[in-house]
Amino acid sequence: MAELETREIEYVVAVAEELHFGRAAQRLAIAQPALSKAIQRVERRLGVTLFVRSSRQVALTPAGEALLRDGRYALDAVAAAAERARRAAESGTRLRLVLKPGGDADLLSAMLAAYAMGSDARRVEIVFSGPADRAEQLRDGRADVGLLYVPFDDLEGLDHETLRVEERVALLPADHRLATREALRLADLKDEPMPRWRGVPGIGGDGGAGPEVKDVAQLIPLVAVGRTVALLPRSLVHPVPPGVVSVPVTDAPESRLVLAWPPQAGHPLVRAFVTAAVGAATARGHGSPSTSGHAQGDRR
Repeated sequence: MAELETREIEYVVAVAEELHFGRAAQRLAIAQPALSKAIQRVERRLGVTLFVRSSRQVALTPAGEALLRDGRYALDAVAAAAERARRAAESGTRLRLVLKPGGDADLLSAMLAAYAMGSDARRVEIVFSGPADRAEQLRDGRADVGLLYVPFDDLEGLDHETLRVEERVALLPADHRLATREALRLADLKDEPMPRWRGVPGIGGDGGAGPEVKDVAQLIPLVAVGRTVALLPRSLVHPVPPGVVSVPVTDAPESRLVLAWPPQAGHPLVRAFVTAAVGAATARGHGSPSTSGHAQGDRR
């Protein structure tokens, strides 16, 4: 029999994160005395002290720190199990695809059309993600398949198929000193203010001293007014917006758009969607944006 109930772990985590019984009780929507008694019962059952209490503060003991760390993992696992159970019940009726806005390299319509032609096709629900949580949504069961960019997204623990390989370009203000160049190298950008992508570590020159941004839509006006420059997969800025230019960066690592899914997701719907998506991407191979040359936005 489990020594701790999920509800008790939630209580311990709330107090450990707030370090204040009153705030934790408010967060949990229970009375503070009831929360204090629940924590005391947990401590007696485990035979350890989790918190050092005084009139001024609440502090974690080493045992409390250990339970906070493992308790968070346990709660995440329980939530993921519940989500997977719900998704399993729905698996015969729909498929959930996660991607970031504009992060499909103009392949989404073709992929959906190819999948819809299958005899066993089901409704595909499109879920737009934050800047860096697509892989996590796949791992915890919130999505069945996802469009991810490599090397920016972490594919650990996921199966995947590459849909498109493309160059990366520098996105610059139209009046930038490098804007008229036919091509650049990473060294040309070393002193430029690169954006800090919220939740994404810097890769290949990104993550500099520029402003924090959450997506390309937020980035573009900042580039246009000279606050930052960026290094992006070409498809994320195709066509090139007004006020900015894109210039190929010849020695930047290539970007790959991949379709990813959890390895345990062996449902026929997932396999059918992967097959259709790969086929659509292959068929569109000659119709995608050019991977060479210089593009400039409309200056009107």
